[in-house]
Amino acid sequence: MLKIENVTKVFFPGTINEKMALDNINLEVNKGDVICVIGSNGSGKSTLFNMIAGTFPVTSGKISLMDKDITNLAEYKRAFQIGRIFQDPTKGTSANMSIADNMILAYKKGMRGLRFSLNKEMREHFKELLEPIHLSDRLEDNVGLLSGGQRQALTLLMTTLSNPSLMLLDEHTAALDPVNADIVMNLTKRYIERDRLTAMMVTHNMQFAIDYGNRLIMMDEGHIIFDIKEDEKKKLTVPILVDMFRSARNKEFANDEALLTT
Repeated sequence: MLKIENVTKVFFPGTINEKMALDNINLEVNKGDVICVIGSNGSGKSTLFNMIAGTFPVTSGKISLMDKDITNLAEYKRAFQIGRIFQDPTKGTSANMSIADNMILAYKKGMRGLRFSLNKEMREHFKELLEPIHLSDRLEDNVGLLSGGQRQALTLLMTTLSNPSLMLLDEHTAALDPVNADIVMNLTKRYIERDRLTAMMVTHNMQFAIDYGNRLIMMDEGHIIFDIKEDEKKKLTVPILVDMFRSARNKEFANDEALLTT
């Protein structure tokens, strides 16, 4: 489904600021996988997502999606198949447009070439979709009037409307207060299960990474050091995972936030 082969990313090559962000990464994501990605700051998590999304070009290697080479495909073209939700709730919606107009754009992204208008039937459909996030009576309100939690919930809904082959969740609850973070996370679980989506999710919470999804990837210094699946993942605890990291890398896990939020 997604195949990453020998992907390396070097920033500022040949300069005093040269930085190896990803070092010969290999990864295969199967349809239906829900993968939690964890690692300390600077481990390469965000760079990995940026390589998949096409935000930055790879230095070397190959990326394929649905058996098509997308290594050199522009980010805006990948966006038709890859849905990405960022930590910042303002990035996934257009603040100066209504909720209805934002949702129409999401539908158009998922159904290129089809034309439709916001008729009575579509309006009722939108209201039904918005009911779980308590926005069904605000269809004509500008998105800029919503709270951060409401905007992130709407972004999540809109991403599913575009029917992505792969969804990238880049710490999408980290900027929210605990109540809204729980709401958005529960919606995430619901939508992924309902639509049988394939997803990769960066998280700073080790316990969450253990509890959620069918795979756990841990990164460090631009390498994937663990790819733990299914039954093996179910046996994990935070102390076991920390010990595995210590043994593999001969150092302590350097993200206190990940440990404190367990």
